[in-house]
Amino acid sequence: MSFMFEKIALIGIGLIGSSISHAVRRGKLAKSIVGSARTSETVATAKRLGLIDEGFTTAAEAVRGADLVILCVPVGMCGPIAEEISGALAPGAILTDVGSVKGAICKDVAPHVPHGVHFIAAHPVAGTEQSGPESGFAELFDGRWCILTPLPDADAAAVQKLTRFWQALGSNVEIMTPEHHDMVLAITSHLPHLIAYNIVNTAEHLERVTDSEVIKFSAGGFRDFTRIAASDPTMWRDVFLNNKEAVLEMLGRFSEDLTALQRAIRFGDGEALFKTFSEAREVRRGIIQAGQETASPDFGRNKQ
Repeated sequence: MSFMFEKIALIGIGLIGSSISHAVRRGKLAKSIVGSARTSETVATAKRLGLIDEGFTTAAEAVRGADLVILCVPVGMCGPIAEEISGALAPGAILTDVGSVKGAICKDVAPHVPHGVHFIAAHPVAGTEQSGPESGFAELFDGRWCILTPLPDADAAAVQKLTRFWQALGSNVEIMTPEHHDMVLAITSHLPHLIAYNIVNTAEHLERVTDSEVIKFSAGGFRDFTRIAASDPTMWRDVFLNNKEAVLEMLGRFSEDLTALQRAIRFGDGEALFKTFSEAREVRRGIIQAGQETASPDFGRNKQ
């Protein structure tokens, strides 16, 4: 049998890493999958679940002989791990990642990539609030987007091969610059998470509303916020620390728009409120039509 890759090394075996493994197994894309994790317990779990054929507690051991290495770790860890594995990467290998910030990762990783290794940063725009090796599933990337942000001197053949890889995992692929990626994701992903964390904590700290009332009377909107706010704190801490310029710019824009809504409510400007809400409703419809969400009333998010 002909495989797309002989050996894939997953550095980090959480939600994204484990889902990549499931999708690779489904598509028979690699002869073997190895992985590394910070704890031997996680490595043992990954082996028990059949996610990896071999497991290691150091990234350098895992990448030896791999022709595809995927960093599936929080953004802040990518630079140090790239430095750790630099001397162990095989010539001709593709090195990529799954982080939701691209400018900082390119800056932190690129200096440690040896000549002959092809570094192509990537971001699969897919996920759930779950984490750990048991949370992954092969369908996570189906119909979703994966954004590649190759640097100007990236090898075209390697970019094409990584594009085919993500398409084989079920994703649509878009290519853009790291800077543009970070601006787009600041408004579509990072700011919504920041708002979710903040509104959930605001409800938690209201002195005249008890915790039991917040839980008991949670309407659909608040429930969705709590789902987003259940995401991995380490990952999102690193996202905001490493994409601060774009997030702060979008946060400023959001604050201005929020002030306009505050003014409309204060002065009873129903026309302005209706116009804003109608425009937002059309965005929601566009997301559904693009196949990035369904119209089903699934507040419980059975799978995600």
